[in-house]
Amino acid sequence: MTVDRDSEPLRPHAVYAGRIAPVTCGACGCRLEAVGPESDSAWFHFGRLGGRDARGHVVACIDAAHDIEGHTAIAA
Repeated sequence: MTVDRDSEPLRPHAVYAGRIAPVTCGACGCRLEAVGPESDSAWFHFGRLGGRDARGHVVACIDAAHDIEGHTAIAA
């Protein structure tokens, strides 16, 4: 018997070419991270700080919430 020591629940990931991949922004390709409860999480740019992403690039959707497909929410 094995014991699962991973105390954090698994977050959804995208599937690309039959492999599990991180969720990425549909506009710029940056990696996104889930924020909030798993059942209702929003996705934001990973490592965002001072209006820049983890690579130091300035992107228009840096502070916008994304869905699990990497698209920003459109205000109606």
